[in-house]
Amino acid sequence: MGSVNKVILVGNLGRDAELRYTPGGAAVSKFSIATTEVWNDKSGQRQERTEWHNIDLWGKQAESLSTYLVKGKQVYVEGRLQTDEYTDKEGVKRKTTRVRCDRVVLLSGAGRGVGAGAPTGATPRGDEQMVPSHAPSPELSEPLTDDDIPF
Repeated sequence: MGSVNKVILVGNLGRDAELRYTPGGAAVSKFSIATTEVWNDKSGQRQERTEWHNIDLWGKQAESLSTYLVKGKQVYVEGRLQTDEYTDKEGVKRKTTRVRCDRVVLLSGAGRGVGAGAPTGATPRGDEQMVPSHAPSPELSEPLTDDDIPF
């Protein structure tokens, strides 16, 4: 039987995406998202824990979506875990695990900049590019407030 390496996350961007190009010309957009788990402890007190996930988005999606991936925006991310090894400045071998993103769906109009007007739930597929729509679109969920963002 084969194996599965699949990651599905819904969270808020912690910073604007950074679009860069490899020496070979491949586009890569790097960003991080926060996911927050909320529960009540034994005494009934609300507890929460936030996890940060580093995401790499490659190719045409990286180029077309980077301007929409702004701090505070809620996104759905699909991808797979990828662990890389490197040697730091002191000569110590280290590992880092990132999500190699295959698909991004913009879930909210929160955030600032160009992406603030992007259609809810828009997602590019293959070579399609997402173009912002200035017509009102129905929200799939309630709008985010400052209390919803974990940072």
